[in-house]
Amino acid sequence: MLAAMPQPPSAASSRDEPVIRERGDACPGALRLHAADDGFLARVRLPGGLLTVRQASALALAADRFGDGHLELTSRGNVQLRGLADGCGGGLAELLDGAGLLPAPSHERVRNIVVTPLSGLDVPDGPDVPDGLDGLDGPDVPDGPDVPDRPDRPDVPARALEFDRLLCASPWAAALSGRFLFAFDDGRGDVAALGPDVTVLGRPDDRALVRLGRAADAVELAGPDAPAAALTAARYFLDAAAEAGTQAWRVSELPAEHALRADEFVRRLAAAGIAATPVGAVDWPYAPPPRPSGAGAGGHDGATLCVLPPLGRLDTAQWRLLAQVADRGSGQLRVTPWRTVVLPGAGAGDAARVEDAGLVVTPDSPWQSVTACTGRPGCAKSRADVRADARAVAEEARGPLPVHWSGCERRCGHPRGTAWVDLVATGSGYRIAAPGRPVREDVRPCELAAALADARTDPDVVKK
Repeated sequence: MLAAMPQPPSAASSRDEPVIRERGDACPGALRLHAADDGFLARVRLPGGLLTVRQASALALAADRFGDGHLELTSRGNVQLRGLADGCGGGLAELLDGAGLLPAPSHERVRNIVVTPLSGLDVPDGPDVPDGLDGLDGPDVPDGPDVPDRPDRPDVPARALEFDRLLCASPWAAALSGRFLFAFDDGRGDVAALGPDVTVLGRPDDRALVRLGRAADAVELAGPDAPAAALTAARYFLDAAAEAGTQAWRVSELPAEHALRADEFVRRLAAAGIAATPVGAVDWPYAPPPRPSGAGAGGHDGATLCVLPPLGRLDTAQWRLLAQVADRGSGQLRVTPWRTVVLPGAGAGDAARVEDAGLVVTPDSPWQSVTACTGRPGCAKSRADVRADARAVAEEARGPLPVHWSGCERRCGHPRGTAWVDLVATGSGYRIAAPGRPVREDVRPCELAAALADARTDPDVVKK
């Protein structure tokens, strides 16, 4: 069986040296376009990954009118448009603004908010969720608290949208970097595992935990106060970053003497009229990302489809098909941080139509555990068209370990955790590194399928 992407995270190592930034971050946005080899790139932030059918249609129109006719899903549940023509910025901004995708132009790059994509869509008797994994890199940690039963989980998309409203209404919040990440997790532990800077975890009885960065502790408060508390956390970070003078982009980059503290956070919350209590070390629950599926849980008048575009890229015909399915269902699309799209309320036959269009709706697809950077022709630093090479061997090179294709040593977009196969283009082939196996250098295209299939075999399985 193929492993889900990304691998379950685990304990992170601390930084040996402080991070000192000498400039602001250069993350692209919908207004700040990035110049790539295949044209300009725009990244449209979707708070919570949530889209209406009208907004989805506007993105397709933008891709056709200004770009290369494709949309890319990102690891933060956003959408990118590529191949944009020089001088299209004004027309693109007008189109996005008219669809409600630019409610606060001054804040558009800081609206980095992920939510549990299946929140409110699970049935009460759904499968158990494993718990007890925390951090980013390393071994498993002891079991954490029980994940609350599904009926007790909060509606985190609604809270995320309320937080986005507060964020965009706060002029000072525009000073956050484009990499600062907020997560609203309904209690199962899926997006909480993505290394957010501010994490809100739903708890039973309409309570919530709020964690700052990778701290071992957290504060507990009333669930309805969570959006305002997350905003207070962001202000606390900016104050600490200003005092440190290192231009930190993320909580983990703050020097130790300026680290965020739960007691000071509680004091700031009290000043904002929010009652909160510090709690000790918390073992956070973990749930894997939703797997591609054509017959998911209920929650609307139909099933919930989880659709995986191979390598996170769709053409506008495929994207419009998803919008049509959403229009007949709940009227909503949910773009996830795992480059899938969740469609609540899909009808009979929709899964087959989506699959016929070249998208994945089955959990045993080889594409579930394959990721890649942009590669050629979009990136000047890439030494290969990694996406084409991945497509050429996807069916043959199956295995339990996930794999990431990189066009150069930067390894953009590689997965979290440690149990994955690393392919890096060298200019004369690929270097393949896998857990428990010797590194293979300059593997030629004709050798890729066999070499990759061997590398993706879990060494623990081989030993048995």
